[in-house]
Amino acid sequence: MKEEALLPDVSECISKFKLTFKNVIDSEIEALFVDTIIKFHKKGDYIYNEGARIKGCYFLFSGIVKIFQTGIAGKDQIIRFGKEGDIFGFRSVIRNEAACTSVETMSDCILCYIPNASLMHMITHSPSFAYEMMQIACKELGAANHYIRDIAQKSVKARLAEILLLIASDFGVEADGTLKLNVSREDLSNFVGTATETLIRLLSDLKNEGLVEIKGRKIKLLQRDKLQQIINS
Repeated sequence: MKEEALLPDVSECISKFKLTFKNVIDSEIEALFVDTIIKFHKKGDYIYNEGARIKGCYFLFSGIVKIFQTGIAGKDQIIRFGKEGDIFGFRSVIRNEAACTSVETMSDCILCYIPNASLMHMITHSPSFAYEMMQIACKELGAANHYIRDIAQKSVKARLAEILLLIASDFGVEADGTLKLNVSREDLSNFVGTATETLIRLLSDLKNEGLVEIKGRKIKLLQRDKLQQIINS
């Protein structure tokens, strides 16, 4: 099957976009997608790299991406995992500056590319769209502030417990409590903000305490209430 056969048409992208931007009228969303480019990306593709001058933002129609920055000694710091319905890259467009993050696909993805002219036109001409974008930006800022506080005040074990519950909330769990999002130990450590060896040891501690069950990359949450107690301690 050719990759093109996997691609949705613009109307399908618009329908999914409406699930995120519920208060924007149909005609405005349709105008936003007039010049959109819909593209399939394989797992492991880089959408853009930190420091690049991107000329538009991206709406994630399907799949999962990781959004990260490069820290000391070239170690990645994962900011968040993006899921279906998310929009990213808009900050660099609005600020007219180089991308402050890199984005890599964690699964096969379909992305809708929205050129900067379309995005800026909507922001300046649609109060409802501008308000929705501001809500997304404020949510991301709040998450960043929360992370800074956690780094300063919480133990690595508490941060791990919090991120496991965050992944469960954002991506869901199977009927038996297994996280639907399978994350490598390296990516998980880069999200928590610790060495991979430390992450593996802490997961082993949680397993020995009966809070999680581990099979390969799969992590099953057994006692969420006790994970929350670790976060609050």
